[in-house]
Order: sequence, then structure tokens, then C-alpha cells
Amino acid sequence: MLVLVIGLVVFFAIHLVPSNVTLREGLIARFGLTGYKAIFGIVSLVGFVLIVIGFAKLQMHPSKNPQLWVPPLWTRHLAAALMLPALIALVAAYIPSRIHTVLKHPMLVAIKIWALAHLLANGDLAALVLFGSFLAFAAYDRISVKKRHALGPIGAKTGPWYNDLIVLGVGTALYLVILLWAHQLIIGVSPLA
Repeated sequence: MLVLVIGLVVFFAIHLVPSNVTLREGLIARFGLTGYKAIFGIVSLVGFVLIVIGFAKLQMHPSKNPQLWVPPLWTRHLAAALMLPALIALVAAYIPSRIHTVLKHPMLVAIKIWALAHLLANGDLAALVLFGSFLAFAAYDRISVKKRHALGPIGAKTGPWYNDLIVLGVGTALYLVILLWAHQLIIGVSPLA
């Protein structure tokens, strides 16, 4: 559990930096925008790797990862259904579209839906810590970006109408790849089981 928690702390600590405008601007002044982005990326990657290692270790050792409740079967079906809008929102975070405009911060929407879906479908301690942390952080960050009037990496661009079709198409394709193949390959559990 310690590796997972350290990974979450590292990952979320670096992601808190943009919410402190003075700290962010000071780091950019000291290291330059490229240096700041490099540090941000490296620290994020270290945190992410620790999260993956910590979570995987807990999944392999059930004695260290107690089952807190047994989710009913319908929660897995609901989780699978929720992942379609989550992945469409994820794609919308990177493609200017009306979907992006409506969601305002589609990456945070995607994270909240992803975390909620996985909280519903899993009842072990590691899942509660991992997905609960991401849900709480995404909720905090949404409040933070609203207060700062931050627009995200592509700003308020809407893009042409066909970008919405691209977002829907790519999001749906990504959903199908994960549902039918990648989740089993990477996580070791089929969402269809």
C-alpha cells in the first residue's frame, strides 16, 4: 500500500502546482517553460509508475488488499457503460469541438467518470484508495480551474462541426479496443467477464 500511496502523493503534488499560480509562474521564471514542462512531465511519470507498481502489487497479494465489499454484478455493467462517455470526454480534451466546449474541462470529466465507474465495480481497499483519490482530486481541480478561469491545453476553441464526429468516433473506437482487448491485456481482467 505504501508504494501506491507514495505514487499518488507524488502524482497529485505535481498536479497541484498549476493551481498555485504564483508557484507555477515562479518555476517557469526559474526553469523556463520548457524546463517547467519537463520537470512536470518527469515527476508525473514517476508518480504514475509508482501508482501502477503499487496497485499491481496489491492486486497480486490479496492478503495485503482486503475486500471491503462485494459489488453486485450490475455495478460492472454500469461501469462498462459509464466508460463510453468517459473515453469520449478524454478524446474531447485534445480535439477542439462543441463537446469540448460543453464539457468545459473534458479531461476532468473523463477522470471523474472513470474513477466513479471503477469505484462502483471494485470493492477492495486498493481500488478505494486509487479511484477514490482520483475522484476527489478531479473534483478539487474542477473547482480550482473554475476559480482561476483556466481553460486547459486547447483553450476555448470549438473547431468545425465535424470535429464532434471525430471525437465521438475516436472515443467509441478507443472504448471498444479497451472493452474487447486492452483492459484484459493490461489489467488482467476483462470488463465483459
